[in-house]
Amino acid sequence: MTIKDVAEYSGVSVSSVSRVLNDHPDVSDQVRARVLEAVQALHYVPNNSARDLSRAQTDAIGVIVRGAGNPFFTPIIHAVEKEILQAGYSMEIHQISADEDELAAGASLARAKRLKGMILLGGEFDYTPDKVAVLNIPFVCCSYTNSFGTLDKNTYSSVSIDDEAEAYRAVRYLTDRGHRKIAILLGAVDDRSISELRYKGYCRALQEAAIPEDPSLVEEIDYYDMHVAYEGIQRLLERRQDLTAIFAVADTMGVAALKALHDAGRQVPEDCSVISIDGLPMSNFTIPTLTTLEQPKDELAVEAVSRLIRVLEGKGKNGHLYLQTSLREGGSVGPCHR
Repeated sequence: MTIKDVAEYSGVSVSSVSRVLNDHPDVSDQVRARVLEAVQALHYVPNNSARDLSRAQTDAIGVIVRGAGNPFFTPIIHAVEKEILQAGYSMEIHQISADEDELAAGASLARAKRLKGMILLGGEFDYTPDKVAVLNIPFVCCSYTNSFGTLDKNTYSSVSIDDEAEAYRAVRYLTDRGHRKIAILLGAVDDRSISELRYKGYCRALQEAAIPEDPSLVEEIDYYDMHVAYEGIQRLLERRQDLTAIFAVADTMGVAALKALHDAGRQVPEDCSVISIDGLPMSNFTIPTLTTLEQPKDELAVEAVSRLIRVLEGKGKNGHLYLQTSLREGGSVGPCHR
């Protein structure tokens, strides 16, 4: 396998491939994406990278954050950095947008910095061996795991909450207070990611409470954006004025739901209850305070770093851990009066 093969596969010149592999800035995003896709598909390792890998590696651990600007990740990043530095390693961080490939970004960072290992903070839930072949260092999935993929569990580690189980807890909190017309606000019921898992928990809770599933109470939005979530609640209220509770699969959606309900003249929780998952700091400042299942952000960071370092130092094997959320009772959930 040579650089010419990569150029032919990606349909660009050899010089363009060389510039991408050497991180030159004078390359368009489109060309860079095509070359990195070819590198991943062909499992190509440049000669200079092979030489680098034969030398002593640095003590750096890479952190790829998928979803730059996501407020959920901010405290986790700080806690991860603290743990890495206390363990005697250095940290190399790279943030990408939610629609970028975290594995390609990780492979590029690993080559450039000769990393020992990597923490992926946010990512896809459906990795395959072919997808991760480009990332040939130990890695940990933090805040998510490979629920829909085919990776051998012994080849990587993960630390996350059990999204299906926690969504079940949230909806049971509503059914235990008499709610039966419970809506869900999510990305998509079949996104092979967080929304699908949390939708399964929603459905299981309804089933156990003998509540029939109702498609008109399911509001799907394209992406996790507060403005889009606000519009989703507006559509939901237009077609189901009789709903008494909303399960928003993320705090950002829950905050948007509170605003939309207020603007529609609905009192929370008297007319409609709202519960979500994440425990973002900003949800402490809504009126009323959002009731949410708070993710253990510090613990996610500590466990992710410690598991990676144990593997790097030969003191442990890859493994997977589910952490539990804690209920933060705000004022947005009350008993059903209808």
